[in-house]
Amino acid sequence: MVLADVAVVVPTSPDEALTAFGDGSDVTVVAGGTIVLPDLVAGRLRPKRALLLARAGLDGITRGGGRVTIGATTPVSALEGGDEPLATAARNVADPEIRGQATVGGNLCATASDDAPRGDLQAALIALDATVRSGGKGGERSEPVEDFLAGGAGRLVLDVSYDDTSRQTGYASARRPHAHHYTILAVAAAKRDGELRVAATGIGPRAVRLTAVEQSGSAADALTGLEPRDDALASAWYRSQLLPRLVERALGMLDGAEHA
Repeated sequence: MVLADVAVVVPTSPDEALTAFGDGSDVTVVAGGTIVLPDLVAGRLRPKRALLLARAGLDGITRGGGRVTIGATTPVSALEGGDEPLATAARNVADPEIRGQATVGGNLCATASDDAPRGDLQAALIALDATVRSGGKGGERSEPVEDFLAGGAGRLVLDVSYDDTSRQTGYASARRPHAHHYTILAVAAAKRDGELRVAATGIGPRAVRLTAVEQSGSAADALTGLEPRDDALASAWYRSQLLPRLVERALGMLDGAEHA
């Protein structure tokens, strides 16, 4: 159908969603709409086609075959009682109203605005060594979250999954009090079978993996290869001072010194 010169497509299955999405050109994906709709209202986004995913059957959380799989349109609120550090990261997203509407896929695809970081779940998913399954140009593919964040623009997220196994986890964040509780900076860590994974949200446009910390196990290496950003919430200098402290807290949780 056509509404205000915008072709609106409402698929009723994942296959229909992939077909409608095509190669991702000239299409705006609308899932929860917590980022897209304000941009539409403000005129910052002027789509030719809108792909509404609410009925596409891409929601839900399943466990099977040793994996946890989270559909792209699953609301962030559904993660709050689940596996750490993803559960704590979800509880730190905005407020209950936003968490009930925002989707996992939308959060995964979000980039920072000039005003504040976005994508609060990204660091936790990196720490969990999660895999993103997406469709678009070249067909379907599965790849680590950090690879998707580096080159997944223009693709339709179908689901994200990670190994269903126990881990030591830690999560530390700094937030700015506001009606929607913006996260200035957050660090997620997970350790399984001696392998440490650490990532941060709020340093740049998307979450980054802190490989230097993983190799050394020390918060002193938190800023290696990174250049924190300025925005309306905090300066780059403040983030550079804050990041090592949050890494230290998150790593401390792995040893049971604190609780997430």
